[in-house]
Amino acid sequence: MAKTIAINAGSSSLKFQLIEMPEEKVIAKGQIERIGLSDSIFSLKFNGEKFENILDIKNHEQGIAYMLEQFTEHGVIEDIQEITGVGHRVVAGGEWYNHSVVVDDEVMTKLEKLIDYAPLHQPANIAGIKTFQKLLPNAISVAVFDTAFHQTMPQVNYLYGLPYEYYTKYGARKYGAHGTSHRYISSRAAEMLGKPLEELKMITLHLGAGASITAIKDGKSYDTSMGFTPLAGVMMATRTGDVDPSLVSYIQEREGLTNDQMLDVLNKKSGLLGVSTISSDMRDLQAVEDTNPHAKLAIDMWEDRVLRYIGQYIVEMGGVDVLVFAGGVGENSPEQRKNIIDRLHFMGIRMDDDLNADLHGKEANLSTDDSTAQVLVVPTDEEIMIARDVEALK
Repeated sequence: MAKTIAINAGSSSLKFQLIEMPEEKVIAKGQIERIGLSDSIFSLKFNGEKFENILDIKNHEQGIAYMLEQFTEHGVIEDIQEITGVGHRVVAGGEWYNHSVVVDDEVMTKLEKLIDYAPLHQPANIAGIKTFQKLLPNAISVAVFDTAFHQTMPQVNYLYGLPYEYYTKYGARKYGAHGTSHRYISSRAAEMLGKPLEELKMITLHLGAGASITAIKDGKSYDTSMGFTPLAGVMMATRTGDVDPSLVSYIQEREGLTNDQMLDVLNKKSGLLGVSTISSDMRDLQAVEDTNPHAKLAIDMWEDRVLRYIGQYIVEMGGVDVLVFAGGVGENSPEQRKNIIDRLHFMGIRMDDDLNADLHGKEANLSTDDSTAQVLVVPTDEEIMIARDVEALK
């Protein structure tokens, strides 16, 4: 049986799933954390068991080599050559790619040129591709782009109100992110409803530590909340979301911060963490929101920003047929789902509160019979989408 490995490489981490195709059977999965730091953590789930080792992994190449060794050592596979396809999540594809592609020298050159579009993610994505090409030279390598799904957005939705020459010279526009997730969520939601995706006006809500909301019309991405980078859009765990650029320069000047330091504040010290002053994790804030006003304020602001995009997209599409929750918070927080949908009651959108209260991490249709739009929960599965793209390109 052909085996495909889906890879999501971060700057200091690497997540993986080994999948038997075309059956789409997950054989093993796991992750490597703290790459480049002491006491790196390797974890592997296989055959109902979890194996974990702590060691020093200096770089992605060493981590991937160790992962492949562990596959054979624990009997996940007999020979690493059984892996015939490697699918890589790549954050930025720019305007060059509106679909997944087999990686060749030309693709690698373009990925290098797109580093400035995703400086936190793209170098790690590239490192992962190069390492697998070296260690598994006979396996097909496929780049699956976060931005590809959003290449269908009309200009009116992806351009900024900047001089047009900045778009033509520098590609200054909205690219979005989480496209692979939104593609999976929307297609699975349509399957659950037994309706063609092309006939549904849908809003998909990928709400995790990173959060993005997408309007899907005529089966295509019509608008999305993340922008030129994944910093824009709704407030997130540690990211600001939308903010007045003049305020950024105002604070930067008064705090004496460099550009890189200011970007670090916007990306890693803001959002739920910045407002609450205690945590970036929604669960931690929920635990103390009744006694900690900062935690309550952070949650209220997060919900407000999500609702703003929902309202905007309903107007843009001229209505909505389906809202789909996904991501760590979207799939596992009944409280946030209820708070958001309750604010949409005036539009006739309602869900069964009893069904919602008991739902964590499972597919479900939460709508009431009289709701004017369907309300679904669909746990996202980017790895399956990556594996499917690899299979289609073999």
